[in-house]
Amino acid sequence: MLRLTAFFLFVGSGFCGLLYQIVWLRLALASFGIVTPVLSVVLSVFMLGLALGSWLGGRLAGRLTKRSAAAAAVGYGIAEFGIGAGALVVPWAFDLGGEWLLGLGESSSSSYLGMSAIVITVSILAFTTLMGATFPLMMGFLRANSRGDEETFSFLYLGNVVGAMLGAITTALILIESLGFRNTLLVAAAINVVIGVVAILLPRFVAGSDQAAPIRTLAPPPTDPGEQKSGRRLRLALLFATGFTSMAMEVVWTRAFTPVLHTTIYAFAAVLTTYLFATWIGSALYRFHLRQGKAAGTDKLLALLFVASLLPLVLNDPRWHELPAIVLLSLVPISLLLGYMTPQLVDDHARGEPGAAGSAYAVNVVGCILGPLLSGYILLPMLGVKWALLLMALVYPLFLVGRAAMRADKVAMAAKLAGVVVLIVALFSTRTHEDPSVYVNAEVRRDATASVVAHGEGLKKRLLVNGVGITELNSVTKVMAHLPLVMREKLPESTCVICFGMGTTFRSLGSWGGRFTAVELVPSVCESFGFFFADAEQVLARPGARVVVDDGRRFLSRIEEKFDLITIDPPPPVEAGGSSLLYSREFYAVLRERLSDTGVLQQWFPGGEEKIAQAVVNTLKQSFPHLIVCRSFEPPHVGLHLLASHYPLKVPTIEQAIARMPEAAKADMLEWVPGVTLDRAWGYVLAQFVPVEQLLPDDPSVMITDDQPFNEYFLLRRTFGAK
Repeated sequence: MLRLTAFFLFVGSGFCGLLYQIVWLRLALASFGIVTPVLSVVLSVFMLGLALGSWLGGRLAGRLTKRSAAAAAVGYGIAEFGIGAGALVVPWAFDLGGEWLLGLGESSSSSYLGMSAIVITVSILAFTTLMGATFPLMMGFLRANSRGDEETFSFLYLGNVVGAMLGAITTALILIESLGFRNTLLVAAAINVVIGVVAILLPRFVAGSDQAAPIRTLAPPPTDPGEQKSGRRLRLALLFATGFTSMAMEVVWTRAFTPVLHTTIYAFAAVLTTYLFATWIGSALYRFHLRQGKAAGTDKLLALLFVASLLPLVLNDPRWHELPAIVLLSLVPISLLLGYMTPQLVDDHARGEPGAAGSAYAVNVVGCILGPLLSGYILLPMLGVKWALLLMALVYPLFLVGRAAMRADKVAMAAKLAGVVVLIVALFSTRTHEDPSVYVNAEVRRDATASVVAHGEGLKKRLLVNGVGITELNSVTKVMAHLPLVMREKLPESTCVICFGMGTTFRSLGSWGGRFTAVELVPSVCESFGFFFADAEQVLARPGARVVVDDGRRFLSRIEEKFDLITIDPPPPVEAGGSSLLYSREFYAVLRERLSDTGVLQQWFPGGEEKIAQAVVNTLKQSFPHLIVCRSFEPPHVGLHLLASHYPLKVPTIEQAIARMPEAAKADMLEWVPGVTLDRAWGYVLAQFVPVEQLLPDDPSVMITDDQPFNEYFLLRRTFGAK
């Protein structure tokens, strides 16, 4: 009963841990910008806290259990109370820190990156350290009540993984859509409090029970001191390597499989859930083999890992299929093997001793910290998806070199041979979405944020970011500049486009004169401007031209400049993860402050679910005193130009629109439609205005906020018809 209670406590703890990671990460992106360094810092600090807490908790558990068997359980309960406090403290700290850092320049500047990392660390490190301490504290309590139990870590690890899997599913599929981010955090805090209370009361239940806890032991360790020392070194090296490679590969998988899985939060949840589910199966299989006395040897596992680590690369060549199921299934073998191997290594190293388990697990987590940093900032920008995955896969056979056991194990030998075959296929045959040979006339650029492919010829050129089509040469993107500007009776002094894309809208803004600015997250997107336009250098050289690499929302929050036009073209689809930050009530509040008295906001909505369109229109309607809507002039007219301002907007006549345009703007608008006159072109556009009332929801509370990202979380709504 004691072990079963501890197991379920760790299921709840794992549930909360994943919930916090998902929600805190999103809140950090809202406060500090949707930029890769922010994501990396949050995940790294999360892992750093787990490592630090695991190490410190192991030492604390030893001291507490010397006082009494109950002390470690009480310490565990107090740690859970502390973790729950993070549900309230972290959002407040992120909000405060984000405001404080606005004066530090672009999100790519060293001053901002350094200070934002410090603020994020101060905000969450204490709470993640408490999370890491829970393992050794509970191990200390269990060990004090069942001396000689040597496989406690894997038992608790299994419960933690089960909870993490449930947390990933429930948070993404149910809680955030139903409750919003902040109320979801309160759910986790309540669970932490319940866990803490049960943990503190647990020693009383034990004291009142006459049932002796069974003792579980592992195979005896080698008696030779030299073998013991080398075995300890090997286990720690493997724990570091498996943590390093698994998390590094997760980063690469995210970039490699985005074209198939797309960019919705449900795609990310599917990858995370698949990884955790397979890890759970692997951990459960290890526990089963342990009870049978036939746990797999390290050499066999390493050989199998070599093959399994190559499967996600080889099985998902974009030339052969675009099936999400195959992508997810390809992740199962390596995740299962890592789920088997990690608790086995910690069990063998610690043999139930909480201090040794804490140190060993900390080594594994340190690898989890460094792996994503190497892959995200060095391997992916320099080598790309294919070579990053290959290098990670080659780590496993390195441990097999010269090991005598390989000559005796048939399974390991077969796996090794299969690994060599798959490696040859990967080297000489496999392609990825960032391989130029997959496209016609392609240029590939990579940076720490994304892989960017510019390809095609003439007016058939396209831009792909991480394999996802972002935009193409199209007159609609020109209208995003020209339509809102003809609403005004005088030429603009300063204009701004959020999301650079191919640079079409930015280039069109330049035809109106004055200062014109573009803000883009991905440096390689800006660098691709010349691929799409032969006059790119001349456009950039014009007086007033400026391209800023920054999060668009943060850029507008930190400057004082006013714009006569801000035009926004969020990356598709409208359900993309993080996209609500460019459709939310809070973002529109920032935009209001950055528009001049006669300034116009142009928000492009590319089409999609009707309820999302209604939510976007309603959010704008409640944020600005004046709003008009123009459907896209291109059939089937699903896209929307949403035009908002401080002053009443009046749709111009065709003659007024033409008269208000500079000659350069007139030429720009007709650039890709030879044979069409300007009056005919404006006739197409101006005929598409529709009453705003037709697009408003019946329920005025349906809108998009930072806390309730209506467009991103939609499963319950589309499945059960919920709001």
